[in-house]
Amino acid sequence: MGSPSPGVEVITGSMFSGKTDELIRRLRRARIARQEVQVFKPRLDTRYAAGKVTSHAGSEFEATPVERAAMIGALVNPQATVVAIDEAQFLDDELIPVVEELAQRGLRVIVAGLDLDFRGEPFGPMPRLMAQAEQVDKLHAICMVCGEPASRTQRLINGQPARFDDPVVVVGASELYEARCRRHHQVPKD
Repeated sequence: MGSPSPGVEVITGSMFSGKTDELIRRLRRARIARQEVQVFKPRLDTRYAAGKVTSHAGSEFEATPVERAAMIGALVNPQATVVAIDEAQFLDDELIPVVEELAQRGLRVIVAGLDLDFRGEPFGPMPRLMAQAEQVDKLHAICMVCGEPASRTQRLINGQPARFDDPVVVVGASELYEARCRRHHQVPKD
């Protein structure tokens, strides 16, 4: 059985940038290398199947939903060599020491999530995870206004940009969100 290099990899970017597809690609490669893989996701993410991570493009991989990040450590299978966490921005800051502890145990930890919320501000534990990771891959989507690379997530309410003081966490897909470049990302504050 191939043994993965221990450490932390972060896959980040805006919505529709392919984060979950890239996570699934890495997990499939790990399985081909006969590595023992285990995947977690926040219970909050109910857009697709509860027991799977699913990309907007339809790729999927079985996953264990967790209420809080602290639950992950106790649920990791002793045979696991690769642990992945999708939609990490929805988990609490306890994810930071959990990921560090798993990496210290010699596991390859792959974390995927949004780096910025709809306001364009750092999202949840992602900034710290990115700073502590051995590898960070920031993916870009395509701006729905101009077609240029998009690094932001635009939340829409009745077709209009969400306001700055709207709730940060609203789970949804293309009915609520669009990928936007910096120039076309709007967050009214008044």
